[in-house]
Amino acid sequence: MQSETGMGGGVSARDPRYDILFEPVKIGPVTAKNRFYQVPHCNGGGYRDPSAAAEMRRVKSEGGWGVIFTEQVEIHHTSEITPFIELRIWDEDDMPGLAKMADAIHSNGALAGIELAYCGANGSNLYTREVPLAPSHTPILTFTSDPVQARAMDRQDIRNLRHWHKLAYRRAKRAGYDILCLYGAHGFGVIQHFLSPRTNQRTDEYGGSLENRSRLLKELISDARDEVGDSCAIAVRLSLDELAGEQGFTNAQLRDMVAMYAELPDIWDFAHGTWEACSGTSRFKPEGAQEDLIRGLKQLTPRPVVGVGRFTSADMMVRQVKQGLMDFIGAARPSIADPFLPRKIDEGRIEDIRECIGCNICVTGDMTMSLSRCTQNSSFMEEWRKGWHPEKIRAKSSEAKVLVVGAGPSGLSAAHKAGLRGYEVALAEASTELGGRVTREAKLPGLNAWGRVRDYRQGQIAKMTNVSVYRDSQLSADDILGFGFEHVAIATGATWRRDGIARYNLLPIALDRSMPIFTPDDLMAGKRPTGHVVVYDDDHFYMGSVLAELLVQNGNRVTYLTPSAKVAEWSYNTLEQGTIQARLLDIGVEIRVTRGLGSVEAGGVTGICTYTGRREVHACDAVVMVTSRLPDDQLYLDLKAREAEWADHGIASVKVIGDANAPAAIAWATYAGHRYAEELEQPEIGDALPFRREVAGLKT
Repeated sequence: MQSETGMGGGVSARDPRYDILFEPVKIGPVTAKNRFYQVPHCNGGGYRDPSAAAEMRRVKSEGGWGVIFTEQVEIHHTSEITPFIELRIWDEDDMPGLAKMADAIHSNGALAGIELAYCGANGSNLYTREVPLAPSHTPILTFTSDPVQARAMDRQDIRNLRHWHKLAYRRAKRAGYDILCLYGAHGFGVIQHFLSPRTNQRTDEYGGSLENRSRLLKELISDARDEVGDSCAIAVRLSLDELAGEQGFTNAQLRDMVAMYAELPDIWDFAHGTWEACSGTSRFKPEGAQEDLIRGLKQLTPRPVVGVGRFTSADMMVRQVKQGLMDFIGAARPSIADPFLPRKIDEGRIEDIRECIGCNICVTGDMTMSLSRCTQNSSFMEEWRKGWHPEKIRAKSSEAKVLVVGAGPSGLSAAHKAGLRGYEVALAEASTELGGRVTREAKLPGLNAWGRVRDYRQGQIAKMTNVSVYRDSQLSADDILGFGFEHVAIATGATWRRDGIARYNLLPIALDRSMPIFTPDDLMAGKRPTGHVVVYDDDHFYMGSVLAELLVQNGNRVTYLTPSAKVAEWSYNTLEQGTIQARLLDIGVEIRVTRGLGSVEAGGVTGICTYTGRREVHACDAVVMVTSRLPDDQLYLDLKAREAEWADHGIASVKVIGDANAPAAIAWATYAGHRYAEELEQPEIGDALPFRREVAGLKT
């Protein structure tokens, strides 16, 4: 296996400024080897893909994390969150997968943590068909607005709940976990539902005062100590602020409770109140965004504190510890983007860190019930399925040379990984800048962090003597045939359409050419419309709303039309849809949802209600079409048409990858480039699956 630069030795060469991050820290009866704490995070695998999830955690252990947690683990069949795919600890059938994950985490000296969850008002039980249980009679508060209500727990239900937790504690200990975490954050755990006045309207000893509302938490931790003794640490994960005003569990109430129970758990784990607020995208949340909410909490307890904030900067991490904000640097998304972040800091390789860009593509795996992926780390959740490793790659199969045409995210990834394999690689870019769409999009409002996709790969390639970069190199089929490269990857990107074709209109719409029509490519190239602009968004991800914001900054009046019932509908999966729609409303964008685009006339556009078919005219001075894209694949088609000549020119393969093959989000492009390099010169597998999978066994 080939390694990334400097990966082999594992010898500490860190800057002494970062020594504090590598100090051992006690958590009750166990000790973490350093302050790097991978907080619980989902991955889309759960009970369906346990080996993939376990190997993903093992790689993080190899990467140097001191504490590594599972995702949310449902403790009992009376509370589950189908359709989302999480881990379970319901009975003995769940134990082998959980034990395998604990062993994987322990493989390089990390502590294994398990996040135990009873979903309460968040569990619709669509799979088990059990009646949900919550502190009070409450509608089920899920992402999908399921038509289900929870029954208010009586005292026997609470006794049962404590018993179910005891069973989970025993099983978790037996499976090998060192830290048992009670989940009461993000609105997902019954503990938060008891703590919050919004979801707890009880009048008995479990409702009313803060002391009463926190009674269950106190009992559950006491029960845990009775069950596991001093063999496991007990953690509790709580919301810093429920973001519901005085009706909810506020930051002030949290502080009162921490002071009240200062020594109750072995470690306090704090996260923002909602998942959307806690894991906000970089477009809306900077690194360390929760600092004001966590400040001072550590001074209320002698126990260690962990917090999160999409930390990628070692200097920021050190400041968090030295200023007494937290003892552990909690990370979910940064640990996905670079599982070897701790080792790279330890080995003095800060420049080799793949920094999280905060795009939340990782979250979409959980939200869509598919395996998660990462824009920066294409090996994420492919460690077991495909045998990919974020820092190692198999050596080249021959002395063949590789030409990559196009230095966007796909081309950069292909050149980087093929270079790591040891191939001699030429990367040809038609323009003078590397990065392609990443470079262009990173200049748009809020997307600056996305430039890290380019910067990381460009920086790694710059170290490689076997990879040559050629800018301002527009190539033709004749050029490529004449070069003599054995393998050619065409990564020439895609272009936004201006004919209206997308999901609502599968055929071109009527366009009056006297109306100025712009595409995202036009705006990213610096062109600007004047006057009143209609932004038509049939893409439904981030681009339409970002361009609307850009136009407002440009001084335009903006009307936003979309066939969807929401602005940027798919960004629901990146946890930012509500924030995006609020932003557009705040800056004065007129929003017209459920409106398809019927035609573009000289003085405006005709919108069509997607439900009734009624038409309405919107006067405007220009239109921005955010619809779909066409692959820039002409070079590939030209080469394909001359396939009979390949062998005579020494060409063994020509492949089109990334957006030039099929336009998608940036994470799909980086994955395509990575896959190209991984599979280069590998034997053909025919109809076999290109990955491993696990299939449920039959029971009689």
